Amino acid sequence: MRIAVLGGAGAMGAIFGGRLAQAGYDVTLVDVNAAAVDHINVHGLVVEDKAGGQVLIRPRATTDPAGVGTQDYVLVFTKCYHTVSAVKAALPMIGTHTSVVSLQNGWGNASRIADIVGEDRVFCGVTYNSGALRGPGHALQGGVGVTHVGELRGGTSARAHRFAEALRRAGFETIESDNVVAEIWAKLALNACTLPTAAVFAWEARKLIEHDGTLRLMAELLREVVAVARAHAPPIPMDYDERWSAITGLLERIAPTLKGSMPTDIEHKRRTEIDVINGAIVEAGRRLGIPTPYNNAMVWLIKSLEETF
Repeated sequence: MRIAVLGGAGAMGAIFGGRLAQAGYDVTLVDVNAAAVDHINVHGLVVEDKAGGQVLIRPRATTDPAGVGTQDYVLVFTKCYHTVSAVKAALPMIGTHTSVVSLQNGWGNASRIADIVGEDRVFCGVTYNSGALRGPGHALQGGVGVTHVGELRGGTSARAHRFAEALRRAGFETIESDNVVAEIWAKLALNACTLPTAAVFAWEARKLIEHDGTLRLMAELLREVVAVARAHAPPIPMDYDERWSAITGLLERIAPTLKGSMPTDIEHKRRTEIDVINGAIVEAGRRLGIPTPYNNAMVWLIKSLEETF
């Protein structure tokens, strides 16, 4: 099985691409970061677990998708705002039987990919694994969780099954979902509540449940997400009490020092993915006639922080 990973020198691309290569798959990491690509080709890729264990893996890495050849799967792990340019650049790798898989954060990435390659070539998923870069060619898998994959229109398929089997062989707990859109929105709810709230305060995630004000803010954000999900066509099943329990339970269990991706992006003066998280809720609410003032406020606040970079 030939697998190319777009954003392969980033944290999540390196973790998934590295583990798949370690499991024996023919993996190529594709990234625009030439320095990181050169480092991986010369020194290899280090993937570290949260206990401090490290493994050195030697996948191929390149900045030139045209030289890679046709792939069985193209796994997209770029930031949302690089999705279109990355997939367009990857077109030389996409043949008649290639499937493009998005495991990115947020909502809307799969439709943007489908606009380029055709909906029949795309399936998607969501992962609760998390990672961070220690340096070029060195990724930390800081969080371990389940990955869901499935077809956008519902159900599973042979191609999703083969990919799920590859992920399981690489050590990722993976579920083939009959309703992967519901799984994506479940994580979207988590991210919409926690990421911008922590980013505004420059807080570690655990602190969000230590203050009444942030708890009340997250509760209102979640109510809007649930209202939009239920008004979606077809409706996306989401129970407020279940999501609230899952979100607060996760925050109680995580390490006190753990920061989410959006606070980290703000800290390093990088553009965030607010547009496909709270921005996606606002856009859907506007289309469906559902007010989303709390999510809209979070978009304004994060955009204001980005303007200071």
